Amino acid sequence: MISRRALIGAASALALFAGAHAASAADAKLKIGFVGVTSGPAAAWGTSNVRSMQTLAEWYNELGGVKIGDKTYELEVITFDDQKDPKRAVEGMEKMAQEGIHYVVGPNVDDGAAAVRPVAEKNGIIYFPYAFPKELYTAPASNAVLGMIANYQSGPAIYKYLMDNKGVKKVAFVAANESDPLSQRDSGVAAAKALGLEVVADKDTYQNDTRDFTPVLTPIVALKPDLLVLSGVAPANAPLLIRAARELGYEGLISTETAQDAKVIEEGAGELANGFISVGGASTPEIASDHMKEFVDRYTKKFGEYNDESNTKVYALDYILETIKANPAAIDNVDEFKKTIDSFEAPNPYLKDPNARLKYVGTTSFGQKRQVAVPMVVNEYKDGKFETLFVGTVD
Repeated sequence: MISRRALIGAASALALFAGAHAASAADAKLKIGFVGVTSGPAAAWGTSNVRSMQTLAEWYNELGGVKIGDKTYELEVITFDDQKDPKRAVEGMEKMAQEGIHYVVGPNVDDGAAAVRPVAEKNGIIYFPYAFPKELYTAPASNAVLGMIANYQSGPAIYKYLMDNKGVKKVAFVAANESDPLSQRDSGVAAAKALGLEVVADKDTYQNDTRDFTPVLTPIVALKPDLLVLSGVAPANAPLLIRAARELGYEGLISTETAQDAKVIEEGAGELANGFISVGGASTPEIASDHMKEFVDRYTKKFGEYNDESNTKVYALDYILETIKANPAAIDNVDEFKKTIDSFEAPNPYLKDPNARLKYVGTTSFGQKRQVAVPMVVNEYKDGKFETLFVGTVD
């Protein structure tokens, strides 16, 4: 019979072996930061960022880490909830600087992304916001890289599609009385007018903590627009606005240029949301690779659910890692990272098209490459899930 002491000794030896093996798999630790919103009405935006990063980091670490130059790195994701508050976003970016982190995903809103710019530039941090102000990505700014499709890129594409395929002629806009949605509303109005649409409402607003949207939408519904655009709408507010519009008798189309959470919509609006159009994650079942499918599976097993928006949010970490792999000097020098952006290309592991590439775009919108290239997927909500309406691209 094996003694208890022998069993303990064997277990200790096994633990030491496992620890030594893990240590040999990675020469160093590479910290990647996240600063963004993971609480409140807009929590789904940042949560999908964090969960995507954590899923990938765990996966890559399981495979032995990430090889950059002649070293292998274990990934660690450092997160900070800015609560959609620009002041907290600055605190979060300062925390990243103090920890020596040079690459950060987020923030998720315009105010936060603008507020952290001085901290990022002062401390040599490249950050990937999900925010749309062009001045963040236009020279002399150079440290921010847009992590998704902007509303002024997707909006015109959506409106044109609905004009051509649904006969839309009249459009109304409603937005929260905050800088992000108001900015998105204004660019949406400009795009609609440029396409020849009749804009029947472009001044109606609400407070972000509103829960009864009937008074806000009553005068808009009376104008009988063909399309109601919920500019910059937070995921928690979208179903409430949809429900209120439908209960007021509105029968037209409803859309937004912000990404949404199908589960939140289902819980808040149910079948009343059928036909709701939004920008989706940068993948569809038709174009997703096996790698993408495994990512979704791992994410779902880890968190018990999946957010379609993570089809886009999955890209940021890979863009950071692959660009550094292309120029290992960028591991702690963002000037080297920026030198690499213009010529960078790598296989896109998330699309099954063998010719699909990771590369930086944005020249048309910003005059320089400060945007990740992801497919522009536009979705239509139906019976608890998103279905692809169409797929486009930006340059």
